[in-house]
Amino acid sequence: MRHPLGTATRIGRTVIALAVTAAVPSAIAAQPAVAQERTAPYLNPRLPVEKRVDDLLGRMTLAEKAGQMTQAERGAVAGDPAMITRLGLGSVLSGGGSTPAANTPEGWADMVDGFQSRALGTRLKIPLLYGVDSVHGHNNLVGATVFPHNIGLGAARDPGLVRRAAEITAAETRATGPQWTFAPCVCVTRDVRWGRTYESFGEDPALVTRMTTAVEGYQGRRPSRDLDDPERVLATVKHYAGDGDTRFGSSTTGTYTIDQGVTVTDRRSFWKTNLVPYVRAIKKYDVGSIMPSFSSVDWTEDGVGDPVKMHAHKELLTDVLKKGMDFEGFLISDWEAIHQIPGDFPTQVRTAVNAGVDMFMEPYSAPRFVATLIAEVEAGRVPMSRIDDAVGRILTAKFELGLFERPYTDRSNASEIGSREHRAVAREAVAKSQVLLKNDDRALPLDRRDALYVAGTNADDIGNQAGGWTVTWQGESGDIIPGTTILEGIERYAGDVTYSADASAPMDGADVGVVVVGETPYAEGVGDVGNGHTLNLSAADRANVEKVCAAIETCVVLDVAGRPQIVTDLLPKMDAFVMSWLPGSEGAGVADVLFGRRPFTGRLPVSWPRTEAQEPINIGDRGYDPLFPYGHGLRTRTR
Repeated sequence: MRHPLGTATRIGRTVIALAVTAAVPSAIAAQPAVAQERTAPYLNPRLPVEKRVDDLLGRMTLAEKAGQMTQAERGAVAGDPAMITRLGLGSVLSGGGSTPAANTPEGWADMVDGFQSRALGTRLKIPLLYGVDSVHGHNNLVGATVFPHNIGLGAARDPGLVRRAAEITAAETRATGPQWTFAPCVCVTRDVRWGRTYESFGEDPALVTRMTTAVEGYQGRRPSRDLDDPERVLATVKHYAGDGDTRFGSSTTGTYTIDQGVTVTDRRSFWKTNLVPYVRAIKKYDVGSIMPSFSSVDWTEDGVGDPVKMHAHKELLTDVLKKGMDFEGFLISDWEAIHQIPGDFPTQVRTAVNAGVDMFMEPYSAPRFVATLIAEVEAGRVPMSRIDDAVGRILTAKFELGLFERPYTDRSNASEIGSREHRAVAREAVAKSQVLLKNDDRALPLDRRDALYVAGTNADDIGNQAGGWTVTWQGESGDIIPGTTILEGIERYAGDVTYSADASAPMDGADVGVVVVGETPYAEGVGDVGNGHTLNLSAADRANVEKVCAAIETCVVLDVAGRPQIVTDLLPKMDAFVMSWLPGSEGAGVADVLFGRRPFTGRLPVSWPRTEAQEPINIGDRGYDPLFPYGHGLRTRTR
């Protein structure tokens, strides 16, 4: 999913949206209020969900059904909350960085409840479903527990820990209002030049499939019974499918090079590489929603050159997913994703609906979408059966979440947000995610009595160690969230620590040098290699490694990044090399393994290239010769 547009564009689009609202049939907002008898079957919580859905569908107008299939962005409705009532919106979302003015648990809950009151003002009082990208914790909320990104959790190889992290994320998210997260990402990353590499658990479909325990963490063991728990949220597996397997240079989105590109493959390979994780998410964990990918697929059996956008791919959305895999949840489109389908807007709408998309993320064009969908149905280009199927799936989720009985936020767990107990789990996840790639002469674990010299900006920058999708869409360097930096974690263990970001401070007397290199935050195609990014270390990072490793007898290098970086020529200068990934808010977990409180147990979830030109490289390739192979990771004992 993407970040909301800039303020000027947002205002302009909102003005357009309000103008289009006038063209929407008044079947929702202008009808006389009809008091619903408490005996109406859909209002009876003792009836089976299926009967409640059927009853409610039978009472709805086409306009009301179209509204339920529409999701608007918080920024579009905040200035005109009545839009929710006029259109009968089914959902509102917060994109990355789209937060209430008071970015606090109370501020979030007040905002969501305010929007909910507008939804309950409609004729049938159908509650609103609020979605948010809680992809590594409730990461839009300042003060939430921020876990390592998925790439680090893949390195930890602990499905139970992934489940627990998702449980905590669900509890912290729902306590502030949202009942739905656009997570987990079960993409299989096959090229680390991709800017979303860190959102993947790894390059091996079997590993990614094991980590679908996250779905159970979000939704509970039995979603049909557990989803109404105030500690659960509806999960979304994404991005269906092949988003991590697109060909470099195939993207046509702005300056992106690989994100939103084309997966060129045959159906058998596509299934084995990209679809397997979805089978488990559906069959074992009954995931409630799935988000199609921005990317396209081009079947080689049909001849290369005719890619089809995933949001238009009826074979994959309906035939394979809904019929073949028996997916009973609903499909939510990505941010304005149907706008990338060829043709005018009515063509885009009917193509996506008929392909199988159920709810549409139209952040700033909800009124236009509703009007267009109604017109397409009335013209006979979208069958009413397709509308009823889509709305039935959406309503099922709302009934299972208990929103008809308890539409407003249960704030009883708000005091647990960012709690010591939650952060302890995140700290454990950080420690287990660390991968020891080199350890000559037992340089690690460190001795607390040693004099340490720490260099590198990423040693003391919590924004950098949290990465993208933290408070804002792209993330940001600096002191943006509460937590512990890697340097602060080191200082809790060692009494003699000198820190110099640029390695300019004197190094006399230091026993061990610790250099922390890595990336600064990015998200999605903005982070694609070739789009202003490279896998190479920065000049400043290289200089720090060369200077510290030449001056201090024992030299340890940590890489804080969302993907492997090229260190081939510098590796001989290092005594120890650790991949720290993007640990999130609990940098003390890195120190835990550096000093031997916990052992190094992490293993690479992706192959580590010798050069950038070696990408894509994956386990099982012919002539496979990475710098470090998939699964590599040295182990240490606790001190």
